Amino acid sequence: MRALNHTWRGKDGVTDVLSFPLREGGFPHIQPEMLGDIVISIPVAARQADEAGHPLNVELERLLVHGLAHLLGCDHERGPLEARRMKRLERRLLKRLAA
Repeated sequence: MRALNHTWRGKDGVTDVLSFPLREGGFPHIQPEMLGDIVISIPVAARQADEAGHPLNVELERLLVHGLAHLLGCDHERGPLEARRMKRLERRLLKRLAA
């Protein structure tokens, strides 16, 4: 995960989740029904679950939804307004997962 984070984001460190959109770049038409890939670091997710006091599966769902929100075009690093928009989307997606 550290290598992926460094290669694709220029950040030297481990992260919990990375999203790789397939709709960006020069060939978005090849498989338009696919959004992209989500990579989750299980060791980081396990540590975060322990710190938050919830089961690993809850943390994995949270990270999956966070990655999916990025694939849908949200980016909390664009500023507070976008971060709030992303959080709202994440809450809606988590509710759908729970249904």
